[in-house]
Amino acid sequence: MKNLIAAGNLYLKKMELTDMALLKLCVGALGVLIGLGAARKHKKGAGALAGLVFCLTYVPLLGRFFRAIVTGDGEE
Repeated sequence: MKNLIAAGNLYLKKMELTDMALLKLCVGALGVLIGLGAARKHKKGAGALAGLVFCLTYVPLLGRFFRAIVTGDGEE
């Protein structure tokens, strides 16, 4: 598992902005497909869970992004 994480970190360091955008579009499309496949009685719960996951992941990412802008971290 550690090798897999290390390989993922190495790949992320080599990614460009367009690669990251494509990855996000791919994962978003997968989420839509999963949501379309949910049974009618589970759609409300799946929507609430998706909203919670979005908030719990997007807010820290946005915070890191703004921190990088303000402090200039990652400049080469």
